[in-house]
Amino acid sequence: MEKEGYLKELALRVIAAFAVLFSYNFVYIIIAPLTLHFSYFFFSIFVPSALVGNKIATLTDSFEFVPACVAASAYILLALLVLLTKDISWNERLQMIIYGSLGILAFNVLRIELLLLTFFSLETAYDTIHLFVWKFMSTAFVVLLWLGLARLYKVKAIPVYSDIKALAGMIRKK
Repeated sequence: MEKEGYLKELALRVIAAFAVLFSYNFVYIIIAPLTLHFSYFFFSIFVPSALVGNKIATLTDSFEFVPACVAASAYILLALLVLLTKDISWNERLQMIIYGSLGILAFNVLRIELLLLTFFSLETAYDTIHLFVWKFMSTAFVVLLWLGLARLYKVKAIPVYSDIKALAGMIRKK
């Protein structure tokens, strides 16, 4: 009976993970306005600016808020890591996704703020810094966030691997 319960729970997690894979637009619709308005709010404290559509405009420059700024894929990666890890209750999964998403939102707004402020002080290095933060630090943050959540919630399993190991053990016992 334990085996059947595990397999049903695994199937439900895999179905939920597939649903998350196809939820990019849904995540974007929810997170984009939050990210844009929080970024604008904090930026306007330091630099006189206005929010014009999806742009933050200053007296001299305008910064377009493009879909990549939202980092929707980071939210999806976090949800996949949580869903594809065995031995976590559904209540803890939901908590991990909520707290992790708030962490991603906070980090992303901070990232945008620092990049905008960097533009004014280090304009010549802006593109290099932007690419480094976008490609490396954002991914590293999601991994570190996952590790922090796993430690906080005392998760012992490894995403995907622990399920493969459990399934292989069930096959060997046959």
